[in-house]
Amino acid sequence: MIHPVLLCGGSGTRLWPLSRKSYPKQFARLMGDESLFQASARRLSGEGFAAPLIVTGDPFRFIVTEQLAQTRQAPQGILIEPEGRNTAPAVLAAALWLAESDEDALMLVAPSDHVIPDAAAFRAAATAATPRAKAGDLVTFGITPDRAETGYGYLELAKGADAAADTPQSLARFVEKPDEARAREMVADGNFLWNAGIFLFTAGAVLDAYRAHAPAMLDAVGRALQGASCDLGFTRLDAGPWVEAEDTSIDYAIMEKADNLAVMPYAAGWSDLGGWDAVWMESGPDDQGNVCSDHATAISCEDTLLRSETPGLELVGIGLKDMIAIAMNDAVLVAHKSQAQRVKEAVTALKARGASQAVQLPRDYRPWGWYESLAIGGRFQVKRIVVNPGAALSLQSHHHRSEHWIVVEGTARVTVGDEVKLLTENQSVYIPLGAVHRMENPGKLPMVLIEVQTGSYLGEDDIIRYEDVYARD
Repeated sequence: MIHPVLLCGGSGTRLWPLSRKSYPKQFARLMGDESLFQASARRLSGEGFAAPLIVTGDPFRFIVTEQLAQTRQAPQGILIEPEGRNTAPAVLAAALWLAESDEDALMLVAPSDHVIPDAAAFRAAATAATPRAKAGDLVTFGITPDRAETGYGYLELAKGADAAADTPQSLARFVEKPDEARAREMVADGNFLWNAGIFLFTAGAVLDAYRAHAPAMLDAVGRALQGASCDLGFTRLDAGPWVEAEDTSIDYAIMEKADNLAVMPYAAGWSDLGGWDAVWMESGPDDQGNVCSDHATAISCEDTLLRSETPGLELVGIGLKDMIAIAMNDAVLVAHKSQAQRVKEAVTALKARGASQAVQLPRDYRPWGWYESLAIGGRFQVKRIVVNPGAALSLQSHHHRSEHWIVVEGTARVTVGDEVKLLTENQSVYIPLGAVHRMENPGKLPMVLIEVQTGSYLGEDDIIRYEDVYARD
């Protein structure tokens, strides 16, 4: 049985403005009707695969459970990192968690933001790599390169290994991201594969590697797991020892030092969607090389990506070549395709200016649903709020604002003080400043309401919670 370990704590700044710190690319619908995280969970499921073990951050814990539920899957566990410390501590926490019940558990560690179109072929590759992993090797997956890519690390196969084999091969070394000339040389050589950052090994084998090469990290993460707390099915690692673990990748901490390595060649298609140029390539450009989303139109354009991420916002490109244009209702990105890797510079510049668009999507996802601001003034704000079936906001009050709620879809159960009543479409209620209140959706369909806030301060930190089914502070 293979235990998928999905890593989904990254921020994905290279796909701004669609991917932001508040809702990174693994949870976005970049390539079809499912998020990258959902596609990853489906790909690593079925016969021979256990339920996934998820490693993520606190802000994403309810997004993970909701998106998994939409794929009709339940996780075997969700580990909450107190803060991101790169892949080495994350993988170690998963290995320790699995080893508590079975040191021989096979771990298939994979980022949750990659695109692998042929799920069956990848599962077959994982199955083919299993004997080598069971024998105690640390197996990494290498992608057959189709171009001289400078954005990936490479894997050099050992002398006599076959880069086109359908079984694991011996690995000589890891190679850092090269310049263009060196990348062309390695692709022409034929003995190099892209480093996919996907691994297969037993929990016991990788723990032995940490004991040999990163004992301090093993101690810190071990104490973080021992001191973990559980609430609502999540395992929260202890923040104190966790921050003592070195912030580094598993490549640097373990793989580049271990001597029991193998590489499983894979040639059936893969992308880490590391920039908008990769999204353009993976989206299947038309005969003119263009990729257009709904609400986007290309006129006399070539090799161009046009995406409107907001219904009702029409994006039109005229006479463009090798361009990227991504439009959202609060931010627009326009860049030459050759400059796609510089998008994170834009995020840095926006952060320096204090622009909320650097990290925050206009739609704010919460465990009960989501909301977005429709209009903001000096002493008022208008929001659209969507509450999932059976979900409830916390019982709360505000020091600085009053609210009007108008139900426009579904039914709301509303508590104001000691009064509880049902509101249906076109009905409304007033929440005075300081009143203890709550809204719930008792129905089987999403409930939508318009909230009008008025007051001297409208920030989200003006909330006093008295009860919360999601155990938020």
